Amino acid sequence: MSDVPNDLKYTEDHEWVRIEGDEVVVGVTDYAQGELGDVVFLEFPEVDDEVEQGQPFGSIEAVKTVADLYAPLTGKVTAINSKLDDEPETVNSDPYGEGWLIKIAISDRGELDSLMDAETYQEHIG
Repeated sequence: MSDVPNDLKYTEDHEWVRIEGDEVVVGVTDYAQGELGDVVFLEFPEVDDEVEQGQPFGSIEAVKTVADLYAPLTGKVTAINSKLDDEPETVNSDPYGEGWLIKIAISDRGELDSLMDAETYQEHIG
């Protein structure tokens, strides 16, 4: 069974969101990294790029497949986890901690209401 922390929000595309004031930290869920297998490369937007809820903002490449990463919320990218350039496997070993992907300054807090809570996400992944 996948780890689904209660203090996070989730998307149907298996991204998680940690709210930190007017910013959110975004990563991929334990379930997603497990399904992907060993992560070998990540592609991110640049800091100050605008991302739109539900639209791809980058990609995650694993040994088995390549998948798009979808923005959970609309806003401006304020940080990217450059550690993952050299250590992409951190997404596998610590998806909710050191394996975070990007930070976004959110432009519409109302979009948070469209995200799933932990219980709903757990049902989503079965």
